[in-house]
Amino acid sequence: MQTIAHWLDGKPFAGTSSATAPVTNPATGVVTGQIALADIEDARAVIASAKAAFPDWRDTSLARRTQILFRFRELLNERKEELAELITAEHGKVRSDALGEVNRGLEVVEFACGVPHLIKGGFTENASTKVDIFSIRQPLGPVAVISPFNFPAMVPMWFFPIAIAAGNTVVLKPSEKDPSSSLWLAELWHEAGLPAGVFNVLQGDKVAVDELLDNPDIKAVSFVGSTPVAKYVYQRGTASGKRVQALGGAKNHMVVLPDADLDLAADAAVNAGFGSAGERCMAISVVLAVGSVGDELVAKITERAKTIRTGDGARDTDMGPLVTREHRDRVAAYIDAGESAGASVVLDGRGVQADGAADGFWLGPTILDHVGTEMSVYTDEIFGPVLSVVRVDSYDQALELVNANPYGNGTAIFTNDGGAARRFHNEVEVGMVGINVPIPVPMAYYSFGGWKNSLFGDSHAHGTEGLHFFTRGKAVTSRWLDPSHGGLELGFPQNK
Repeated sequence: MQTIAHWLDGKPFAGTSSATAPVTNPATGVVTGQIALADIEDARAVIASAKAAFPDWRDTSLARRTQILFRFRELLNERKEELAELITAEHGKVRSDALGEVNRGLEVVEFACGVPHLIKGGFTENASTKVDIFSIRQPLGPVAVISPFNFPAMVPMWFFPIAIAAGNTVVLKPSEKDPSSSLWLAELWHEAGLPAGVFNVLQGDKVAVDELLDNPDIKAVSFVGSTPVAKYVYQRGTASGKRVQALGGAKNHMVVLPDADLDLAADAAVNAGFGSAGERCMAISVVLAVGSVGDELVAKITERAKTIRTGDGARDTDMGPLVTREHRDRVAAYIDAGESAGASVVLDGRGVQADGAADGFWLGPTILDHVGTEMSVYTDEIFGPVLSVVRVDSYDQALELVNANPYGNGTAIFTNDGGAARRFHNEVEVGMVGINVPIPVPMAYYSFGGWKNSLFGDSHAHGTEGLHFFTRGKAVTSRWLDPSHGGLELGFPQNK
C-alpha cells in the first residue's frame, strides 16, 4: 500500500513522523493508501525549504517566472485527464465533474500568466522639481494554502499560481481525505522548471495547520473550509501577525419568482443542488418558492432529480458517493431530523440503489418540501445532496430570509423581470449573486468570496484581490542629479 508523502526541495519527503491516516476510495470503501501526518519537525522542515528558496525566486525576472507558468499551464492542459482520474479515485466525484474542476483551476493559472501586466505599478514624472514617484508591488515571502477535500485541485489553484507568479514561495497543506492531487501538481511544477523549494506540500492534520499558523516564517495564509475552522484559522493566524483570507461555509438560497421560467429553474436547482453530491460551498441547498409556484416547481425538480444515476464516478453515472462513511451518516441524520420536524420527504436518497460497490458511501438526491426555517436542515450547512424547499409569500419575505442568514456566500434569483433582478442584486447581502444562474462563481479575472460568516479577512480569492493579497505595495520617491552612462550594446534587447 502506497504512502503519500510530503514534497520538499523538489522531491518527495517521507518525514520523521510515524503517524499516518488512511486514504479511502469513497466508491468502494477500500483503503487505497496511507498519508503521512507531519509532526512539528516535519512541518518546520517544509517551511524552511520555502524560506530558503524565497530570495532567489523573489529576484527571478518576471520573464522567467512567466515562462515557467506558461509551461505549467501547457503540461496541465495536456494531462488534465490524469488529474481528473486521481480526483475521482480519492474524492468520488464523477469524471466529468472532476475534469470541470481542473478546468476551472486552469483558468486561474492562465490569469496568473499575465502577471507582468497585473503587477506593474504607476509612475509620476516631476511630481516635484526633478523628483519622480513610482509604486511597486513586492512578494510577501513564504505563504501557506490550506485547502479542503471537496476541490483538491481547483481550490489550491485559486491561490498558488498567483502567489508563485508574484514571487512568493508556497506551502500547500491539502486535505487528508484526498491528498494525492497535491503531489501530482508538485511533480508537474518540477517538470515545468520551477526551482526546488518554491512549491512544497505538507501533509498532515491539525498539528501541521497550527504550525503554519504560528510559524513566523509563513507570512500569509489562504484557507477554505467550514466556518468554525475558518474563524479559528483567521483568529490564530492574525494573532501571529499574518495576513489571512479564510473562506468559510455557506447556505445558498435560490429565489424563484412567479414569473420565472420554471423548467429553467428546475434544471438549475437540480444541477446546483446535486452536482458533486452537494459537496460544494456554492451548491444551492435552499429553494425559496415565491407565491403560487411551489407545487409546480417541486414537481418539476422531483421529476428531474429522479433521473439522476448515483454510482461510482469512474462509471457512466451522474453523481458519486460522499467523501467518507462518517460524512454520509451525518448527512443522512439531517434528513432524519428534517422528516421528524415535519418536512415532507418528496424524494428520499437514504435507500438509493447505487451503481457501485456495496460498501461505497452512497446517498442519493433528496428533496424536502415545506421546510421550516427553525429546522436544522435549513439552519445548518449540510454539505450533501439535500435540497430544501421553503414556501414564501413574496419577494420581500424571500429577501428577508436570505439577508437574515448568517452566511453570505452565494445566492441566485430566477425571474424574467429585469427590475426585480436589479433590485435583488442591489439589496441582497451576499458576496456572489446569480441572475438566472444558479452557481455564480466568477471567472478567474474577477474575485471569489462571500460576506458575513462565509469570509474572514478582507481579500477574496484570485482576480486582482488575490494578487494584492499576495503582494504589498511600496511607493518610491526619487531624485537623480547625475545621469549615468550605460555603455554600448548593439545586439537585439532580450528579456532574461
